[in-house]
Amino acid sequence: MSNIKIATGYIPGSIGRVAELHGTYYHSHWGFGHFFEAKVATELSEFLSRFDQKRDGFWTALLEDRVEGSLTIDGIHFADKGAHLRWFIMSDTLRGKGIGNRLINTAIDFCKDNDYKRIYLWTFEGLDAAKHLYQKTGFKLVEENRGIQWGTEVNEQRFELRLN
Repeated sequence: MSNIKIATGYIPGSIGRVAELHGTYYHSHWGFGHFFEAKVATELSEFLSRFDQKRDGFWTALLEDRVEGSLTIDGIHFADKGAHLRWFIMSDTLRGKGIGNRLINTAIDFCKDNDYKRIYLWTFEGLDAAKHLYQKTGFKLVEENRGIQWGTEVNEQRFELRLN
């Protein structure tokens, strides 16, 4: 998919589109409701309002200038907790086309360039394609527990990648 561009930083409409991608995918596949979509929109908006390009990364996959995927590195707590990989999503149009690999490798390179010691992310059991990609790039499952941080009870999983 050579016509896919990876944009760095905020672009107009990206907050709404990333929230939409999350809302529609997780409602369709997992029954998540408005709580989850609102949480994504609120937290992504808060992140972008304090975005620091030296510390944070926000990448979107664009097809004909339309956001079809995203991935974020939130570096605000990198020194003690690590860099937080967040809001990783692909539209049905791009899923399975290798764009997720491009985004995650871009994020890992960004973290290495910033001398971050580790990257962590929260996900949940059942997202097998994402889990495969995380493990393929070196992430290890380090914690599991039942939780409701996304508004629905799931088996939450924390993955971590140590860089040094």
